[in-house]
Amino acid sequence: MNQTPLEILKNSLLAAFGLFCFGVGVYLTIQANIGVAPWDAFCIGLSQKLGILYGTASIMISLTIVVIDLLLKERIGIGMILDAIVVGKAVDFCNWLNPVPTLQNPFAGVLLMLTGLFVMGFSQFIYMKAALTCGPRDSMLVALGKRLPRVPLGVISIGILVIVLAIGWLLGGPIGIGTVISTFCMGPMMQLAFALVKFDAKKVEHQDLLRSFRVLFSKK
Repeated sequence: MNQTPLEILKNSLLAAFGLFCFGVGVYLTIQANIGVAPWDAFCIGLSQKLGILYGTASIMISLTIVVIDLLLKERIGIGMILDAIVVGKAVDFCNWLNPVPTLQNPFAGVLLMLTGLFVMGFSQFIYMKAALTCGPRDSMLVALGKRLPRVPLGVISIGILVIVLAIGWLLGGPIGIGTVISTFCMGPMMQLAFALVKFDAKKVEHQDLLRSFRVLFSKK
């Protein structure tokens, strides 16, 4: 996979489409109006404090994490860069269209939250299938795991989420039952989506930016 410029182009478009769908899922979880995931609370809180769009705040945070990934000597790729840009702007696009009103019924909110999480889980299959590296946050988690080998990856993940959630809360991001649901149900929803399409993420061999450049600009 991704051994020719055409394959890289096709899979870059596939990754971008998957990430756009992921942004649609994020939008649905926000419109559920029962609290959002820790990273989204951070983005929303930052956007409100700075008076900028959600997507702009998301890009600022994601690009900062990309820099951290580089400092931690983690591989980056086309997929990671697309992730940093597309997801947030997809949310902005959905906010502009506003196809789903902000819900006021908590029970309907829970259903919409779960729907959004499933859309996000299925979108990760599309994005990861492109094999152009994972997102900035996942790479940071892996990098920290390598440097803290005695600490379980799950504990590191929880630690990151607690810090992000605290920042989001201090910035005024929406925290609620949806925050709990998204934190504990995102993983199972992703696994459900992967099981439905019989996708094994562990078998994907991701191509980093250097290898992509070699394919794109090699002279044959």
